[in-house]
Amino acid sequence: MSARPSGYRPEIDGLRSIAVLAVVLYHFGLPGLSGGFVGVDVFFVLSGFLIGGILWSELIETGRIRVGAFYLRRIRRLAPAYFAMAAVSFLVAWFVLLPFEFRAFGKALIAATVYLSNVHFYREAGYFDIGAEDKVLLHTWSLAVEEQFYIVLPFALLLLVRWRRALPAIMVGAAILSLLACVRLTDTSPTAAFYLFPFRAWELLAGVLLAIAGHQKNLRWVVHPALSWAGLGLVLAGIVMITPGPGFPGLQALAPVIGTVLILANGRDVNPVNRALSHPAPVFIGVISYSLYLWHWPVLTLSQYWRGGYSGAVEAAFWLALAFGLSVLSWRYVERPVRRMRGPATLPLVGGTVLASVALLALGALVWKGDGMAGRFAPDVRTHIEASADFNQDWSRCVTPESGPLAGVETCPIGPDGPPEVLIWGDSHLRAMKEGIERAAFDANRPALVIWHAGCPPLFDVTKTESAATPAQDADCTRATETIRAGLSQIKSLKTLLLVGRWSYYAEGQGSGIDAHNRIALAPAPESNLPVGPQHTLFNAALTRTVAELRAQFGPVFVLRQMPEVPEYASREVARDLAHGRMARDDQSRFAVPRFAAKARAARAEAPLFALARAGRIMLIDGWPRLCDARDCSVMQGGAAWYFDNNHLTNRAAIALSDLFAPVFALPAVAK
Repeated sequence: MSARPSGYRPEIDGLRSIAVLAVVLYHFGLPGLSGGFVGVDVFFVLSGFLIGGILWSELIETGRIRVGAFYLRRIRRLAPAYFAMAAVSFLVAWFVLLPFEFRAFGKALIAATVYLSNVHFYREAGYFDIGAEDKVLLHTWSLAVEEQFYIVLPFALLLLVRWRRALPAIMVGAAILSLLACVRLTDTSPTAAFYLFPFRAWELLAGVLLAIAGHQKNLRWVVHPALSWAGLGLVLAGIVMITPGPGFPGLQALAPVIGTVLILANGRDVNPVNRALSHPAPVFIGVISYSLYLWHWPVLTLSQYWRGGYSGAVEAAFWLALAFGLSVLSWRYVERPVRRMRGPATLPLVGGTVLASVALLALGALVWKGDGMAGRFAPDVRTHIEASADFNQDWSRCVTPESGPLAGVETCPIGPDGPPEVLIWGDSHLRAMKEGIERAAFDANRPALVIWHAGCPPLFDVTKTESAATPAQDADCTRATETIRAGLSQIKSLKTLLLVGRWSYYAEGQGSGIDAHNRIALAPAPESNLPVGPQHTLFNAALTRTVAELRAQFGPVFVLRQMPEVPEYASREVARDLAHGRMARDDQSRFAVPRFAAKARAARAEAPLFALARAGRIMLIDGWPRLCDARDCSVMQGGAAWYFDNNHLTNRAAIALSDLFAPVFALPAVAK
């Protein structure tokens, strides 16, 4: 029997069915499949085995690789279904997605069409980036990894053909280096390890090396039933036991990879595992697995977006059935006819691929450059759409010095050039106010420096553990705060300090309204002698001590009173609900909060602030009179939405409030 993976092997399609069902059912929320995403790792090994085997056999038997014919096969196999999925997704997204997400969709469409979506989604990841559930083409990252593999492998084999005997050893070395890099980077940059080809190449190479070993040793792919059982056990264990998070891929990915290799190595053996995998039902799902993978994610994301989430398991099952139906249609009427084309099909295949690619690139560019085509929606919806898109600031001047008093801390100059005279230190609320503060800096012609870390209180002698952050991010907050503490006194040009923070979050230990699930726990730093007790008591003590220490350098310290929280407001969600009829046009309930309720939320955080202000130790900047009347505090000001979510203002609001910061930049050096 031929050792290369030629000739139909039904158990491979059966294995594909496990992989794709794991991914699809995991995404649709079936309980017990916490590691369903490892189905992608199974696909990587299968691709390496099949494609690597074909290329190696051709190289050994003929001494060359017909690269053109290889890419034609890849186009015939992959392009038609992708184009169909992308075109239908674009059409639905036009009617469903808001401009902010539609613009992001346009960028992703461009990246996916040129096989760079993995790089795109890696670079896009960020604190205020839209969630995965809104990224309609997110699943194409794995297709991009495979396409990059298809580009690299044939040329690598051709370049190294003169060292044919050493080629397997070279590839083993490459796989080991890729695995080691993946493990190392999973600890320091898990997003890069997850998305980028060099750190996933070892999974594909595992399949390639198995195919090469089979060819060289003339394997019959029959070893022992124990291999099939062990392989299936490893794959299923990965699907059930691995959990999503920063620890993946790393060493955890070894389980599905090794399991797949073991099943393939014993795939011709007659045993219960292979008989089950070769049953017509899993084989059919394996046959449509590419289309199923392509279609399931857009169906899931667009339907949940349109519906505002599913009402329950019955509705989820309906959309899952629709994904299966579209997959069967895609396989039957798109994939299969193109793959079965006979005769001189090169010109129409290549020409059609080029035209379809150009069309998708043009559509993506149109949406991207057109800022998501906001004109598709009514004016009252556009008010909140504009707010949802008004939260990106220009941070191009930021640097992270490698030496000096603030080494390792990202610092962002604002205002005119020159040694900084004003320091503004805070969390994401400082980010939200940046454009207004910078306007004030330029108006006063005073150079300033901004330091902000999301969810990191500008307080000395406390550590924090936050549900929305990783342990590494929590530790980085502590490290940065200590660096700032030690370094400020060394920057002699600084004369004025402004602190900005979500004070109620730190005093209460949790968010409010729609972000009440966010938790943050403060604790006294070792040897700080701060009180252990209710968090608001610790916050009070830490704030008082921080101000006392900073006054030794700056005199009175400016503090921005936290803007009132509007618990149920989020510009994106309100815009979606209005656009898709889930919210009445005259419903204002989410746009405001009673002033007494806003004050109650802020009371324990503001008690020390007001006490310090009365004692003359801080100068409090208060924006409440601009956002609240005697009864309510409102998102809507002058017909525009001034809030991005329930606690961050938009750039428009920050600029409108820039005059509040004039005293910060007008104040001369104060005697201590």
